[in-house]
Amino acid sequence: MPSAERQLLIMIAGPYTSGGAGPAQRERNLHLLNEAAVKVWEKGHVPLIGVNAVKPVIDAAGEGRYAEMMMPMCLVLAERCDAVLRIGGASTGADQEMECVAAKGGFVFRHVDEIPSVA
Repeated sequence: MPSAERQLLIMIAGPYTSGGAGPAQRERNLHLLNEAAVKVWEKGHVPLIGVNAVKPVIDAAGEGRYAEMMMPMCLVLAERCDAVLRIGGASTGADQEMECVAAKGGFVFRHVDEIPSVA
């Protein structure tokens, strides 16, 4: 595995609310995203999970503003990332984040083992 020349900001994209996930499933989904983030950090990069950044803002604004805020803010964050790690199953939002990063020429990884470690 080659080493990365520099540290990357890598969005971790995967299901969170997909398929009408209830609170327990959302918690499990977020746990999987956070586990992937740890692995990205251990490779020397900075992981970013949109839900972790945006959900506290939504909590302050009120759950009724979820649709207005979640994906728009996550996509702005994705625009600033160097790469995306797409994990898990079907998710329209995760696919949008991945497409956003890819459209600007960012790296798209589908498994943490594809991500080079920082030299």
